[in-house]
Amino acid sequence: MNAGERLTDANFPAHPEKATLEGKNKFLGFWLFLGGETVLFATLFGTYLGLRNMHLDGPSGEELFSLPLVFLATMLLLTSSLTSVYAVLSLKQNKVRSLQGWFLVTLLLGLGFLGLEIYEFVHYVHEGHTFTSSAFGSAFYSLVGFHGAHVLFGVLWITTLLARNWNRGITLSNAPKYYLFALYWHFVDVVWVFIFTVVYLMGKVG
Repeated sequence: MNAGERLTDANFPAHPEKATLEGKNKFLGFWLFLGGETVLFATLFGTYLGLRNMHLDGPSGEELFSLPLVFLATMLLLTSSLTSVYAVLSLKQNKVRSLQGWFLVTLLLGLGFLGLEIYEFVHYVHEGHTFTSSAFGSAFYSLVGFHGAHVLFGVLWITTLLARNWNRGITLSNAPKYYLFALYWHFVDVVWVFIFTVVYLMGKVG
C-alpha cells in the first residue's frame, strides 16, 4: 500500500502512526530529540534558580508577577493539551474532520497563550524588567522566552501540517506527523507546568 494513499475503514491499521518502518524511525528520532530538549531546559531551570534573586535595584518576581494572568495562560495551554488528545483519538478512529477540528482548537489556544505571554513581556519591560536589567532578567527571559519559542514552533508546525494535508485524509505518511506533533505539544505543556511552579509560584512567595 502506498504510504500517501488515503486510508479507509476497511484497511485502517490499529496504530497508523507506527504501521510503517518510516513511522517507527520517526518515533525513535523524536524521543532522542526530546531527550536533548529535556537536558537543555534542565540547564535553563538550574541557571534561573541560581540567579532568580539577583535583581539588583530592579523589580523582583514578587513585585512583577501577576498570578491571575499567568494562571489564565496556563489554563489555555493545558486545555490545548486536552484538545490534542481528542485529535489523536480521532486519528485512531479515522475521523479526519474531527482530527482537523480538534487541532484547529489546539492551534487557537496556543495562539491565545502566545498573546498573553507577549502582553506579559511588554508589561515587564515597561516596569524596567528587561533581558539586560539584571541577572534575574537574563535568566527569566532565557527560560520563559525559550519556552515561548517552542510554543511558536508548535503553532507553525500544526498550521503547516493541517494546510498541507487538509484534503488528503489520514495516510500512513501523515499519521506519524500528527501523532508526533501531539507528543511535542504535551512536552511543551509539561515544561510550562514546571515554569509556572518554579518561576511564578516560587517567585510570588519570595
